[in-house]
Amino acid sequence: MTAYPLAGVAVLELLLALWPLFALIVAGYYLRRWDFPNEAFWPGAERLNYFILFPALLFSSLATAPLNNPALPRLALAVLLGLGIAWLALLLVRRVRGWPAGRFGAFSQGILRFNTYLGLAAVGSLFGQDGLTLAALMLALMVPTVNVLSVWSLTAERGVSARSLLLPILKNPLILACLGGALVNLGGLGLPGGSGRLLSLLAAASLPLGLLCVGAALKPEQLSGEVPALAWNSLLRLLAMPLLAWAVAYGLQLPAMESTVLVLFFALPTAPTAYVLTRQLGGDSQLMAGIITLQTLLAAATLLGVMFILQGSPA
Repeated sequence: MTAYPLAGVAVLELLLALWPLFALIVAGYYLRRWDFPNEAFWPGAERLNYFILFPALLFSSLATAPLNNPALPRLALAVLLGLGIAWLALLLVRRVRGWPAGRFGAFSQGILRFNTYLGLAAVGSLFGQDGLTLAALMLALMVPTVNVLSVWSLTAERGVSARSLLLPILKNPLILACLGGALVNLGGLGLPGGSGRLLSLLAAASLPLGLLCVGAALKPEQLSGEVPALAWNSLLRLLAMPLLAWAVAYGLQLPAMESTVLVLFFALPTAPTAYVLTRQLGGDSQLMAGIITLQTLLAAATLLGVMFILQGSPA
């Protein structure tokens, strides 16, 4: 059978690509527990990465991305279809279960959001710069879409204005970096005068620091309550969502690498920043912390398992 959608990546290669990423997450967890370098380091490191280093990676990737890939329209459609189907299913379940907005917002983010640091690090390990470029193009569409749905899910009961819905999107440094990189690309400006080298140096620091911060943010103590809710939400995110992505990719006949990147991003654990948004908008932050922690811990096994199973699927 043809290796689909892993584009010929062997199981050993996959394992070798993924285990260092989770090693960095574990290292971040223990470094913070050992108070090294100190407690004040981690919030500053997260802000540095979120506002400078990570945007540099997205900007530089999109500024030089080949936008003439004929599969890009289908990839964009696949992203929107996958997120749209999941969102409609969440709305249906909420109607049946009667979840309040604070709880619905946590569950929605657990299903829809994704750990961008881990995703880009995995794609870069598997496919290099070509994969990172493709992933950056996907993020330009996924990040604003998921952010809008997350804000709406947390504020639906109180009513939400267009301003309160769009302002967090317009201020998001990742979205601004994607927009800026795309404009530079479309304008044919390139990255002259050594600016490309500067951005590549900043980008190189982003992913390892991001993975360390992911580990530092884990809260195993939040796993003691609501075990059934944490379990079903994690299984849906880590197993059902990549299956949905595979079905959409198969139906649209996406090329191998595009399919792999799509499935991988739908198989990622939810984003640690979901906790901050949930707390700011009055959601169930304790539930959100538990979801983030359990999904990140389980992803060490499920991500490898999902990609291994899909490797043998027929094209």
